[in-house]
Amino acid sequence: MTESEGYLLQCMSAGDEEAFRILYQRCQGAIYRFALHMSGSAAIAEDVTQEVFMTLIRSKSRFDPSRGTLSAYLLGIGRNLLFQRFEKERVFVPFPAGKTHDGRERQNNGHHASLVVPPQDPVRDETIGRVRHAVLTLPVNYREVVVLCDLQEATYEEAARVLHCAIGTVRSRLHRARLLLTEKLRDVHQPGRRVAADFKAKSARNRS
Repeated sequence: MTESEGYLLQCMSAGDEEAFRILYQRCQGAIYRFALHMSGSAAIAEDVTQEVFMTLIRSKSRFDPSRGTLSAYLLGIGRNLLFQRFEKERVFVPFPAGKTHDGRERQNNGHHASLVVPPQDPVRDETIGRVRHAVLTLPVNYREVVVLCDLQEATYEEAARVLHCAIGTVRSRLHRARLLLTEKLRDVHQPGRRVAADFKAKSARNRS
């Protein structure tokens, strides 16, 4: 956590609404994207994001900067809330194809860029939809490492902090998850195989 974040958190604790607004702007995007890719539901992602920040307001004193960043702390809260939601509902909503949470066409915003394509390429757009669906069908422990490391480009260390596990566990789960994704995409036509190859290439780079 930077000194700026520490100061903002102190101000928020004292009731400063502007400090809370700044922290929300800085952190909400990563939480929303994580919840969206994990659940496939914009509604769930919005609910979880709001609940994360309500939890921060209620339990701000529980954050320990010596154990990681504020972002990792909040993602961890979001992860727990998602698991509670999954356990309660035991359903997954199909990933919204091509729309943002406010109904607009999804644009490439620099995040998970390898899985975002221009709308004028319908073949590749269909392939990306298949990949997103394949990610949603992974077991949760594999899905979350793919979302964190491949879609949100977190380091192994950052993912380990969010998941409260060893770095080696992140590595092994991610390797297994990429193998499962490759298997699920095997029957996809050539553009799909190129996307699957992206996961293999990223895995090779991380091992080097």
